[in-house]
Amino acid sequence: MSYLKNYLNKIVERGNTGLAESISATAEDVGNNYLKKFSFMSHEIGLLFGNVQSGKTGQMFGIMCKATDLGFPVFVLLTTDNVVLQQQTLDRVKSDLDGYCICGENDARLFAENNLMLPTIVVLKKNARILKLWANIFNSTGFMRGNPLFIVDDEADAASLNTLVNKNRQSSINKYLGSIRDGASSSLYLQVTGTPQAILLQTVGSGWHPLFTHYFKPGKGYLGGDFFFPKSRKAECVTYLDTLDHAERNVVIRHLLVSAQILASGGPVSNCLIHPSVRQAAHQRFADSIISELNWCKDNLNGEFSDKLKKQYALLSPSKTEKLPFKQLFEYIANHLLNDESKVIVMNGKSDVDSDEYSFGCNFVIGGNTLGRGVTFPSLQTIYYTRTSKKPQADTMWQHSRMFGYDRDPGMMMIYIDERLYKLFADINATNNSIISQVEQGLDDVKVYYPDGLNPTRKNVLDTDHVTAISGGTNYYPFHPDNDTIDQISDLLSPFSENEPYYQVSLRLMKEILSHVITDTDFKLSSFQAILDTMLAEAPTAQGILIVRRNRDIAQGTGALLSPNDWQLGGSFPRKVVLTMYQVTGTKGWGGRQLWVPNIKLPQGAVYYDVVED
Repeated sequence: MSYLKNYLNKIVERGNTGLAESISATAEDVGNNYLKKFSFMSHEIGLLFGNVQSGKTGQMFGIMCKATDLGFPVFVLLTTDNVVLQQQTLDRVKSDLDGYCICGENDARLFAENNLMLPTIVVLKKNARILKLWANIFNSTGFMRGNPLFIVDDEADAASLNTLVNKNRQSSINKYLGSIRDGASSSLYLQVTGTPQAILLQTVGSGWHPLFTHYFKPGKGYLGGDFFFPKSRKAECVTYLDTLDHAERNVVIRHLLVSAQILASGGPVSNCLIHPSVRQAAHQRFADSIISELNWCKDNLNGEFSDKLKKQYALLSPSKTEKLPFKQLFEYIANHLLNDESKVIVMNGKSDVDSDEYSFGCNFVIGGNTLGRGVTFPSLQTIYYTRTSKKPQADTMWQHSRMFGYDRDPGMMMIYIDERLYKLFADINATNNSIISQVEQGLDDVKVYYPDGLNPTRKNVLDTDHVTAISGGTNYYPFHPDNDTIDQISDLLSPFSENEPYYQVSLRLMKEILSHVITDTDFKLSSFQAILDTMLAEAPTAQGILIVRRNRDIAQGTGALLSPNDWQLGGSFPRKVVLTMYQVTGTKGWGGRQLWVPNIKLPQGAVYYDVVED
């Protein structure tokens, strides 16, 4: 029996051949490159990541089926600490995967009685009490003493990492996950997420840094970061709030029109997401404002409302349905959407909202943190995003946006956002693309970087003794350098004379020059080399600035290496990597030798993060 083949056939029977092909490719890649090499003696950890809301559950299931075919008998599938989400995941496992003993959190007896006659999947939420319970169950049955355990951790960056790492303690969830993993004779722990920043910044010594990383591409019809945040321009579906008066009125009118087009064309639902703040009081203020604007539309139906609706109608370009006449849409809005058929829904800690409430009709959904991971809004066409933070975090912002997905109509999407926030999202997307490029090119040391002021993730999961930030625009040089052979560096630099103040060169040449420099712990040269790899992964022909100076009579250990003129020259290239190579005379330290000493300045305005192991 081929578990993977059975799963793929089920997807094909449901009419989704493209998805089946994508899952098959991912499962075979991971299976051939990693699972077949598993020793059944070790504890290994890997990372599967894809775009937010791009169908990672199906990819996870495909890998689990492939792992079953390769001899893994027990799987633990972890969800975020949400009762509804855990139950939804359990139900989906039961409907999608055949031939398994499938256990929920209260199925310890079923797990024991099955006695591994069928391969087993246990679906658990990341809750300390539940994890402690199942750590004891696995231990008491004794099954895992002679069998490998395959753990699939969905949203692995959300709750699994040690939040007490800087207090020399271990958070409960992290501790019990480790207990479950280490209680087996061997294990493969697959971290799954669309925002891997926190995971990539874990130390290898922590046991939570992935030893391999696999990226899966989204399928056809997916609207992701490059659609909403293209590199060289503002997306057409974006309206800056800075340019609007009566922002909520614009949002309401636009969404009424889009909803009329979808619903009058036979579609079941059209959602608008409003994300103002984490504060619950703000949610209610916005809910009141949306209700007020709906009433304004009703009171001004044949006047100003109609005029504004016509302007939005001219901008509407549906691609999944034929554009309906304005009169028909206007009448649908008047007779249905402004006649108590539009819902304003507040989602936060005070209000329990079932997904059925926003699965049909025209909805305006308002909330804060509850709009994040695991929550999917069907046919989300309009987004009003104003949430701000004094210390924004890239992974949190990306997860809370919820704009990505397959069932959006690109010709009717509209994002209302202020220009500063849009720029932050564009920067996050650029780094996401950089991570993808690095993984696809097989780089082992994946680097992340962000503009100054935008943090990659929450600080409580990063070991501050080992995670360093290298600031662009700052000059760095080693205090105690050496050269493997001075002559080799001299030969590399022989074409570059001091008759020219600087040269434009490939970053690959810079890497080669630096490969002949030796430094101690005061200057982690490998970090800069890995950053150059990151840049080359994005742009294989990337260029930088090389400055070469010989016979410099500089004392070792002084506060600065560069002369004022060279410091100013390097600073005149704020968007380039600048490598300045000084050959010192050796009369004032430097071991009495004419060493080559590098000074590196990365592009200004960015912070590059690196993990320094012991």
